[in-house]
Amino acid sequence: MGQGSCCTPGEKRCGCEDGHQGQPFARISTGSTDHMVRLEGGAFLMGTEDGIGYPDDGEGPIREVTLDPFLMDQYAVSNADFATFIEATGHQTDAQKFGYSYVFHLLLSPSQKRTLDMLGRTVMGLEWWYHVEGADWAHPFGPESDITGLENHPATHVSYRDALAYCAWAGKRLPTEAEVEYAARGGLVGKRHAWGDELMPGGKHMCNIFQGKFPEYNSGEDGFVGTAPVDAYEPNNYGLYNMAGNVWEWVFDWWSPDFHITGPRNNPIGPDSGERRVNRGGSYLCHDSYCNRYRVAARTSNTPDSSTGNLGFRCVRDVKSDD
Repeated sequence: MGQGSCCTPGEKRCGCEDGHQGQPFARISTGSTDHMVRLEGGAFLMGTEDGIGYPDDGEGPIREVTLDPFLMDQYAVSNADFATFIEATGHQTDAQKFGYSYVFHLLLSPSQKRTLDMLGRTVMGLEWWYHVEGADWAHPFGPESDITGLENHPATHVSYRDALAYCAWAGKRLPTEAEVEYAARGGLVGKRHAWGDELMPGGKHMCNIFQGKFPEYNSGEDGFVGTAPVDAYEPNNYGLYNMAGNVWEWVFDWWSPDFHITGPRNNPIGPDSGERRVNRGGSYLCHDSYCNRYRVAARTSNTPDSSTGNLGFRCVRDVKSDD
């Protein structure tokens, strides 16, 4: 068992796509632009040197990066969106193929936890996560659950490979890490969060993260213990929702803590190969005492076939002359 993000388990379940090139980056401009925001790109300052992150994550140095224009989904892909994709394609997710996924303990019933404890289904070192057979995007808390009432919440238990399949169907692609940070910053320069430097300006909750004592108790003061709707909270200055918190989002780039230090500055797409893909944005489990990766420059990673209850995605599309 390998560890993904600070609060997300990850592992190599099939061995495929690990340690080699994987799917090459390709520009795509065929999909619908509905509910997408056009971002003009250009030069921006990426990364941070504020010293409150994790040195091994490679958040710095601050460097100027230049991007071409692109369009980004206003929202993470929702359960309703993902259900439409599944109905149209018959796609079977990695969680369904492997027969299980990971669920945070506070989202399980007491009887589920007792049974799973007897079976030894906690994750070593991350005991707040449970290996739950039958958990997948359509059954987010196990086989007896469903997405009724969660249609407008982000699709979870979705692997990088599942996200790629959705993008291909939609005529879009996953964003690069640079595109995600540019979009999340919303035009703000050098700020810690997608809305400014304060986590809660004026005492107002701006994103869905963990309140209380992690991992034992979540007060839900921001309105949610698990996922929130994809349009919850105020959008950033670019009109994008939940660029921090709620669910981690897959991006295209292979993970490296240092490739970007000397790598390309014009439309960077990360290393040519690797074993893990980058996740961005943080999730409803991020808490300042354990994981403050809801910051706009924060980054983590997971293996391409991993799936959890706090990991989703959104799509981008390249700009055509008539967009």
